[in-house]
Amino acid sequence: MGTDIKIIGLITARGGSKSVPRKNLAELGGKPVIAWTIETALQSSSVDGVIVSTDDDEIAEVSREWGAEVPFMRPAELSLDDTPHMAVMLHAIHWLERHRDLRPDYIMLLQPTSPLRTSADIDAAVRVARENSAVSVVSVCETHHHPYLIKRLAEDGTLFDFIEGAPQPGSMSIRRQAMEPAYVVNGSIYLNARTMLLEERTFLSQATLPYFMPNERSLQIDEPWDLHLAELILRDRS
Repeated sequence: MGTDIKIIGLITARGGSKSVPRKNLAELGGKPVIAWTIETALQSSSVDGVIVSTDDDEIAEVSREWGAEVPFMRPAELSLDDTPHMAVMLHAIHWLERHRDLRPDYIMLLQPTSPLRTSADIDAAVRVARENSAVSVVSVCETHHHPYLIKRLAEDGTLFDFIEGAPQPGSMSIRRQAMEPAYVVNGSIYLNARTMLLEERTFLSQATLPYFMPNERSLQIDEPWDLHLAELILRDRS
């Protein structure tokens, strides 16, 4: 992969949010939640443009105030609770091609609900792609809850292993320290070749490489409690 590749950062931010009302505009550390992602993307040396896809006029106005482009408003049918991110991504790709004759090499999906990522994280993920000529790089972090520890409920209400036959930490079969590390996609960075998105319509192909992030930058805001935790982490940073 050469150094002249073009990368567009796409921030997806619809107006509707049930768990945290108006989540993308909620105040976090003295600024709207979405502003953290916009600022971080603009500070990156690897991203050539920052676009927000939204169906909400207020989010569009705030996004422009913080320096992002909002070249189109997302159609209502792509702003439902169950709208897949891939449909939103493909809409943006097709819009840029039709209206700007723009075909970036890569699209980086940046969800505003991951406000603690840094511009260094973005640049490092791009570096993983460059050094390995990767078509897909996704940010991950080590999971707090190892798969061996996860349980399901039987019909009678008793617990049993989610992974059948999983060795039990603390037993003779395995020690916790000896368990193979397990990782979870943290939602912060999805970097994909545009051609891969168009052809495979997936963010994680069989050739996806990880970009490892620490847990303290991997928080996703899905519930009010997450917003509180993010505030505490930012306060501790400063």
